[in-house]
Amino acid sequence: MAFNTGLSGLRAAAVDLDVTGNNIANASTVGFKGSRVQFGDLYANGFLSSGSAPVGDGVNVQSVKQSFGQGNISFTDSGLDLAIDGDGFFVLNNGGELRYSRAGQFGTDKDGFVVNSQNMRVQGFVADAAGNLSGIRDDLQIASDNLAPQRTTNLRTDLNLDAREQVLSTTPPSPFDPLDPTTYNHVTATNIFDSLGNPHEVTQFYTKQDPAGGSQSNWLLHLQIDGEAVGGATGSTTTPPNYVPYELVFDQNGNLATANNNANGVISVDNWVPKDGDLNANGAASGVGATFDLNLGSATQYGNNFGVNDQRQDGYTTGRLSGLDVSQQGVIFARYTNGQSKSLGQVALASFSNANGLSPSGDTSWVETFESGQAVIGRPDTGTLGAIQASSVEESNVDLSAELVNLIIAQRNYQANAKTIETSDAVTQTIINLR
Repeated sequence: MAFNTGLSGLRAAAVDLDVTGNNIANASTVGFKGSRVQFGDLYANGFLSSGSAPVGDGVNVQSVKQSFGQGNISFTDSGLDLAIDGDGFFVLNNGGELRYSRAGQFGTDKDGFVVNSQNMRVQGFVADAAGNLSGIRDDLQIASDNLAPQRTTNLRTDLNLDAREQVLSTTPPSPFDPLDPTTYNHVTATNIFDSLGNPHEVTQFYTKQDPAGGSQSNWLLHLQIDGEAVGGATGSTTTPPNYVPYELVFDQNGNLATANNNANGVISVDNWVPKDGDLNANGAASGVGATFDLNLGSATQYGNNFGVNDQRQDGYTTGRLSGLDVSQQGVIFARYTNGQSKSLGQVALASFSNANGLSPSGDTSWVETFESGQAVIGRPDTGTLGAIQASSVEESNVDLSAELVNLIIAQRNYQANAKTIETSDAVTQTIINLR
């Protein structure tokens, strides 16, 4: 009957209005994915035949299909706001239940766990104490502890000693004196760190000697830390110095041949005792426990001005957490006040063979269903998974202009189906009024 046909149209138009209204209501919801209604016609069918002239019985709502198209990415001022540029979902732990979301407005709770606004914990691949990422997936946590200091184990100095410099004699009548620049040709200094994170100044004095032969050149290296001789040196700066310096030998091409008889250019300093400003031992590791290598393997002796091309060491003092950075691969790096950084974990992303099979669970999240298939969890920017954009969020993919047009269409459909019922009523009244 036309009444039932019109009524089915009203129900379908009402669902269309509901879905369109929900899309419009969430046009500004981060990570929201719009939906659309799919309709199907109804026919009265027999078991063996559909009849010779079937008349439709109206319409029904077959499904509400979600659209997982990419939304626009906009920038924010929060380092833990994350957007997925491509496919995939964030994995959230909601009290043991896994949920999946595209909304990446994250922060930290009182325990340092990365959470969304509903306190669901973000899942990722955790890192060990040294910052090495593992394959273990767990709740991501931002440790606010100070970064422990690391003592210097390697000091690399890349420099050129001027081959044109004059030879300086450092015989006992005219010994090397760090306070007398006429007793050395070049000097450079840098800081290293002891096991407690205290800085100490290492000073390298280079003195040119008589050549050992026609194809070699000799230099002496006096090494001091905080004004005291270490390594191959003996004596004291408070008495007439008596140093036993390191010997550097360069070949005829200006390349370093040996450093203290080591062909690799590495000098091991193992007699250092870290001291405080009063020249008393400061409690840090000393002797063999404070051994570091001075690497001069790239040093040269060319006929050019003295210059230090590079000087770096691997130690650092303690540092406090100063900020966070997130890479395109979803790796969360902690920045510390000592200039160091360390990875704390990597955000995990999930993909599904049928994302449309996911069931919406509210709070802009979905749960896995039989129709969606099992989640395949991996690292961002690998396989089919998208890359992570930090300090960004993915906006709703709702096209507001199109939804407003759909709203008009749904309204017209509702009115037209209501007209069908009204017309049927008028026809029925006509029949009832027959005499």
